[in-house]
Amino acid sequence: MHPAIRALEGTLIVSCQAYPGEPMRDPRTMAQVAAAVEEGGASAVRAQGLEDIAQVKTAVTVPVIGIWKDGSEGVFITPTLAHCRAVIEAGADILALDGTLRERPDGLTFAETLRRIRDLTDIPVMADCDSEESALAAAEAGADIIGTTLAGYTGARPSTEGPDLELLSSLVAQLPGRAVVAEGRVHTTAQAAACREAGAFAVVVGTAITHPTSITRWFGAAVQGA
Repeated sequence: MHPAIRALEGTLIVSCQAYPGEPMRDPRTMAQVAAAVEEGGASAVRAQGLEDIAQVKTAVTVPVIGIWKDGSEGVFITPTLAHCRAVIEAGADILALDGTLRERPDGLTFAETLRRIRDLTDIPVMADCDSEESALAAAEAGADIIGTTLAGYTGARPSTEGPDLELLSSLVAQLPGRAVVAEGRVHTTAQAAACREAGAFAVVVGTAITHPTSITRWFGAAVQGA
C-alpha cells in the first residue's frame, strides 16, 4: 500500500466543493475552507477543478485528492485521460476519477485509463465507484482507493437515506487489506462512525461540513417542521 494511503487509515477526509453560481464558488474561498478543515483534523481534502486544486494545494499540508467535474450527466468526474493528466499537473497528490463501468467520453475503460496513468506517474488513484461490480473491477485494475462515492447516484444501486453501508460492508469483506473508503451521504457523526464500524478504511464527508447552503436548509426544515 502506498505510504500516502496508509496514513489515511482510520481518519476523516473532507471534500471542499461549491457548485457553479453559489456564493462560495471561488478557488480562494475553497482554499480557506480546506485550511479550516485541516485545522479541525482532516487527514486529506478533496478538491474539484484545476484552479481549486492549485489553490488548495498552497493552503494545506495534508494530501489533496483532486477531481475535475466536467458536465452533469453520465461519466463526469475526471471523465477522460486528458482530465486525469490535467488534475495531476494541477498538483493533486491523489487522483480521483469515475470508477464505474459506464462508457467514458474518450472511449477508454477505467482499466485502460489507469494503465496509461501508471505510464505517466505513480500517483495514488482513487476510484469513485457505484456498485459491487464496478468496485471489484476497479480493485482488479489496481486502484489504490476504492470509494463508494457514486453508490445511489447512477442507477446501479438504489439511493439510501445515508451512506450505503450494505455495499461498504460487502466490499470490505471482499477486499481485505485494501483501502475501501466510505463516501456519499455521510451527513451525521453517527453515520460517519457507522461507516468505520462497518470497516471503512477512512470516511469522506463533504456537504455536512463544507456546504452551508445545504446545512442551513436541513436546520430550517427541522425548525419549520417542529
